[in-house]
Amino acid sequence: MPDAGFLFVVFIILVALAFDFTNGMHDAANSIATVVSTRVLSPRWAVLWAAFFNFIAFLIFHTGVAHTIGAGMIDISVVTPTVIFAALLGAIGWNIFTWLMGLPTSSSHALIGGYAGAAIVKAGPGAIIAQGWFKTLLFIFVAPLLGMALGVLFITATSWIVHGGQPARINKWARRLQLLSAALYSLGHGGNDAQKTMGIIAGLIYVSSRDPDKVFSIPLWIVLSCHGAIALGTLSGGWRIVKTMGQKITKLRPIDGFCAETASAISIFFATHAGVPVSTTHVITGAISGVGAAKRFSAVRWGVTLKIVWAWIFTIPGAALTAGLAYTVVRLVDKYLI
Repeated sequence: MPDAGFLFVVFIILVALAFDFTNGMHDAANSIATVVSTRVLSPRWAVLWAAFFNFIAFLIFHTGVAHTIGAGMIDISVVTPTVIFAALLGAIGWNIFTWLMGLPTSSSHALIGGYAGAAIVKAGPGAIIAQGWFKTLLFIFVAPLLGMALGVLFITATSWIVHGGQPARINKWARRLQLLSAALYSLGHGGNDAQKTMGIIAGLIYVSSRDPDKVFSIPLWIVLSCHGAIALGTLSGGWRIVKTMGQKITKLRPIDGFCAETASAISIFFATHAGVPVSTTHVITGAISGVGAAKRFSAVRWGVTLKIVWAWIFTIPGAALTAGLAYTVVRLVDKYLI
């Protein structure tokens, strides 16, 4: 019969995949909001389209982001299964809270915030690897700004190209192009976000192994299970957030949706290639704002954008505090009740 330690590790893997599922559910709106709000696809077909490309992203991208999460941000020598379990509890709790509130916050930042919070409570600030955190925190600002800049560039260029054309014909071609841009965005979402859970599970396997010659690696079963979980989460939908992302920030036409998604996809591809975990939510919000601002600065509802930004600001500390509390509770339960 398997011992309790092995069963605990299996249970944590299931919790990690549950987090991956909530990531897909929470961030589904980012992938489908523009194609649904511009009526290019119905919600049902939009989630199927996004989920398919979420899953096949493992064929495109290497696992640099997973290595950053698993062994590049927290000193893995201080990590235990309990730390990882508490990190996941903090991240899932924060995801569910913001989902219920209809806020498009970052599942990625909830995870790294939870991981940091649990590790610091266990081992102190020395558990943090400064270099890994520097590039991740830098991209909190770089990613949405890059998405915004590319959004402005693409909508300006496409508006110049189609200037004087028949609106009906422009919309027809923009709708077709938006299928491509939505696919690219969903590839980026799957390629970056699924790897964060891969890194967590790979770290769990590493710290649980008793092999003296163990090395940190990402086996294929972890890759496939994480991409499968995020795709299933996307299928479940994130309808509470679709309206905020799709129309409350700025009114979108098919050509706007194409430009926003393409700008986001390029930004995420760049970050994934560099092995940096980024918030796909931040990127698409920046791109949508950029597209709206390029048409008319007042076209962007900056009050809605500010509300989203505040939600971002509180995500890492909020998830860290939740995970730190979870770690303390789990340790007390283990000490006094088990």
